[in-house]
Amino acid sequence: MHPSIHAKANPDKPAYIMAYSGETVTYGELDARSNQGARMFRSLGLATGDAIALFIDNHPRYYEILWAAQRSGLRFTCLSSKLTPGEVEYIVKDCAAKLFIASQALAETALAVAPLIAGVGLYMVGGETGPFKSFEDARAPFPTTPIADESAGRAMLYSSGTTGRPKGVKRAGDVDPAIDAPSPLAMLGQALYGWTPDTVYLSPAPLYHAAPLGWSIAVQSMGGTVVMMERFDPEDALRFIGQYQVTSAQWVPTHFVRMLKLPPEVRARYDTSSLTSVFHAAAPCPVPVKEQMIAWWGPIVHEYYAGTEGNGFCVITSQEWLAHKGSVGRGLTAQVRICDDDGDPLPPRAEGMVFFEGGGQFEYHGDPAKTADSRNKHGWTTLGDVGWVDEEGYLYLTDRKSFMIISGGVNIYPQELENLLIGHPRVADVAVVGAPDDEMGENVIAVVQPLDWADAGDDLRADLMAYARAHLSHVKCPRVIDFMAELPRHATGKLYKRLIRDAYWAKDGARIG
Repeated sequence: MHPSIHAKANPDKPAYIMAYSGETVTYGELDARSNQGARMFRSLGLATGDAIALFIDNHPRYYEILWAAQRSGLRFTCLSSKLTPGEVEYIVKDCAAKLFIASQALAETALAVAPLIAGVGLYMVGGETGPFKSFEDARAPFPTTPIADESAGRAMLYSSGTTGRPKGVKRAGDVDPAIDAPSPLAMLGQALYGWTPDTVYLSPAPLYHAAPLGWSIAVQSMGGTVVMMERFDPEDALRFIGQYQVTSAQWVPTHFVRMLKLPPEVRARYDTSSLTSVFHAAAPCPVPVKEQMIAWWGPIVHEYYAGTEGNGFCVITSQEWLAHKGSVGRGLTAQVRICDDDGDPLPPRAEGMVFFEGGGQFEYHGDPAKTADSRNKHGWTTLGDVGWVDEEGYLYLTDRKSFMIISGGVNIYPQELENLLIGHPRVADVAVVGAPDDEMGENVIAVVQPLDWADAGDDLRADLMAYARAHLSHVKCPRVIDFMAELPRHATGKLYKRLIRDAYWAKDGARIG
């Protein structure tokens, strides 16, 4: 269950293929280069348990760095390519990274970050710029044999919360001294999706996301082949399925929407018959979209519900979903519990907070209060989602993480944008909500109470848009800014955000302005 094992048995087998360029890295090459990377890390003084941060687009060196970190016992944090310099700086410092590896494609942001993270080693893949040394050149002189003290490293990915600041997720049991210990995700892939060493897995999403990162590494741990798309394009995704004879893939609903919007003659042009199982997660999938995908690809469309925290895992097949439309499945690794505000279990079809009983344990790095908030009095853990279960135990989500917005499969937390906009001199109050969008799932909407109502208009709207974009990555910025004379707050100061959000979801009695 490790590339080093497959390198011995099948050194010439492709470990991964870059979809557009066709660049292929074999298991023999992946093993050799990850050994060189591990030796390079040791030469720089990185020991087991130390951290590195990766700020890389979908680049052919990504997997080589990940496996080098894995076999040298390092903690690796993968950062979104959409982040601003300030956001990158915060995470690099918070995870205590000793090495920051960026890619040439992200050089502009990386160069802005470099002077903010003094003392952190700077390397770049695909070239060298300013203070960043070439990772490939630095790695090249080292032997291709394993280091003497191999141990299993792990990811520490960041998941923001309602406080707005992202927090690293530490999962219990992530560390095993053996680098070739069985991969839980690989075992799930085998059991749920029929994965074998012959699996060809298409990864259409950015590798810094938890799902594509985890699943594609799992494929490589069992000796399959990953086809990594450098960027997503709906027609190209269909083309690559046929070109590379893809058997499995993980998607988000936005991918489905964009493929379904292709003209029928374009969709019919490509052969997807090699697919044996696909699965989706990360965001709610509209019922009509999933119905169309099952009609198109057949009953091979699976779904799961889980989080980076690893505290539970719900699954559902096409056949089950057709009988329970809208469900995200039943608990596989933990029991799903729906609880009231006091943490007590509710009966079927009663809406409440979704908890997992008996699942994996986790903590939020450096934030014991946030960790404590994720548990109830029974010790059950939650991702903060709201939903209900039917009499058969199928879970249906009705809300997400205290109004967290999911746009194109990306989690966006309103509080961060609210905290920014409230600091603008012309803003008296602000609420950020998600509004439905046919393609992206949700759009970010900022509802602003101006300090002076006479300012409500296009000039203030443009000013706030520019202000947001100057401080946050564009995916977190509002697509729409609306105005209210007074936001609905209780005398205690509590904001009734549901009243605002409901207006955009066409709920009765809700309105804006």
